[in-house]
Amino acid sequence: MKRNILLHPDPRLKKVCAPVTNMTDELRALADDMLATMYDAPGIGLAAPQVGVLDRLIVMDCVKEEGEAPRPLIMFNPEIIAGSDDLNTYEEGCLSIPDQYADVTRPAEVDVRWIDRDGNEQTETFSKLWATCVQHEIDHLDGKLFIDYLKPLKRQMITRKMTKLKRELARA
Repeated sequence: MKRNILLHPDPRLKKVCAPVTNMTDELRALADDMLATMYDAPGIGLAAPQVGVLDRLIVMDCVKEEGEAPRPLIMFNPEIIAGSDDLNTYEEGCLSIPDQYADVTRPAEVDVRWIDRDGNEQTETFSKLWATCVQHEIDHLDGKLFIDYLKPLKRQMITRKMTKLKRELARA
């Protein structure tokens, strides 16, 4: 089931999410809904607070090549356990901040540990777009948006555009 994606500014997007302590069918269903919502948007990552749920859950799939099999990942309680000294700059966007993009510099490679949908601990090293995406989504779980990396003036400009968009959508 597709869910509605919250738009910035929304106070729920600035909250730190609670760890998932008990894997339930409801949480698995939420993860499936989030994947459906992400693919439909279309996006490459989505965090639970973006659909109004303040649990430490993200989904992502950075496969973009035509004909390449999708690789959906569901991560409960994801955490970065190591990051490279090498940095990468990517133009980031966000489903909660549509049509706004900015360059963000982050570690080029990160080691991430998480719990999968079956309750098993996983670890993997991510690089390139995958590394940027997983860091972006984990930031959401800590109440941080990609625009928080920008200079105040640029951040305020994007926030004003989003406030105006939300007003227009409310009127429609």
